Amino acid sequence: MTTRRLFQGPDPAPPVLGLAISGGGDSVAMLVLAVDAGLTCRAATVNHHLRPEAAAEAETVARLCARLSVPHDILHWHWDGHGNLSDAARRGRRAVLADWAGRAGVGTVALGHTRDDVAETFLMRLARGAGLDGLAAMRADWTEGGIRWCRPLLGAGRAELRDILRARDLGWAEDPSNTDPRYDRARARAALDALPLGLTADRLADVAGHLAEARRALEAAVTEAARHRLQVQGGDVLLRPDGADPEILRRLVLRAMDWVAGPAYPPRGAALRRAMARLAAGQPTALRGCGMVAQDGHWRVFREASALRGLCAPVGAVWDRWHVTGGSAGESVRALGPDGLRQCPDWRKMEMPRRSLLAAPSVWQNDRLVAAPLAGIASAHVFRHDPAPEALTMSHGASALSH
Repeated sequence: MTTRRLFQGPDPAPPVLGLAISGGGDSVAMLVLAVDAGLTCRAATVNHHLRPEAAAEAETVARLCARLSVPHDILHWHWDGHGNLSDAARRGRRAVLADWAGRAGVGTVALGHTRDDVAETFLMRLARGAGLDGLAAMRADWTEGGIRWCRPLLGAGRAELRDILRARDLGWAEDPSNTDPRYDRARARAALDALPLGLTADRLADVAGHLAEARRALEAAVTEAARHRLQVQGGDVLLRPDGADPEILRRLVLRAMDWVAGPAYPPRGAALRRAMARLAAGQPTALRGCGMVAQDGHWRVFREASALRGLCAPVGAVWDRWHVTGGSAGESVRALGPDGLRQCPDWRKMEMPRRSLLAAPSVWQNDRLVAAPLAGIASAHVFRHDPAPEALTMSHGASALSH
């Protein structure tokens, strides 16, 4: 009964459940509980190369996995020195794990976040003035990058998980950043011990759960609105704004941007409000790698060519959000650009604006344009946008990259 209550794994259970095991108490407990649940597992530990102890901690996890007959891999991530370290590490870790899962044939990966993590995240985001999406509890299950991710320990507290490990005489590693006041999460963790009015981590997690239910209801309304207000034209999204509730409209714009440019942290609320005000006034704008214009009663959201500068991929690989197949060896995919557009005499007949076509996918053989179907240069190549247009009208969630 304890295992079933603490470890709420995906249902139905996948053939192999991937486990992201850092060596900390939460993830080590997740490993033990998954084995107790009788699941077939494969584990991975990411060495971020940020602390000298990390390599030894990864080896300790490997030894424990061997004792439990769970295959284990040590993965590596190196910070390039750019951006916020904590954010870069989260994104890098998720990317490394997704790559590992794809290579290992693991379709579902479990992360060891707990009820305490929910409370800490709530407190951190409350301090930043977050809205509904930021304050709502972490998602227990979502799909991203072709991998299903889950958090089976969201109903478990950190203390009871460590009690399980102590009862089995199992140790775990403590990351010193968890108590380093330079980090927001460490300060939030300390603040949970001094909450006023009898507030507790469990109570904050409950509130976050209530907000998650409200978020789900709102997303259902957005999905219904998307069926009537969003449509795809080429690689662009057309949004009909007339009469839409402002919050529904805001979320539709975000959904269109995610489809065009890929999911990421949403833009700041003030920046999005300014962009929408410009569109309402009939003025063009750009945000998070997307251009937006108002035309013929619609808002058009398209890829900005400047965001794709220098991006090139061989035919057969994914370029931006496009997968191009067919053709000959040595061909590459890149944005059409002004040079390519000049080689498309019929582009005006395609009813796509020039700014949008500059970012359209095109196939090149060295400096010779081979294909640009959105601009009227057809070929035997197959151009497929990922995700497909239907994704716009499927139930969505806010980005799950946040922790």
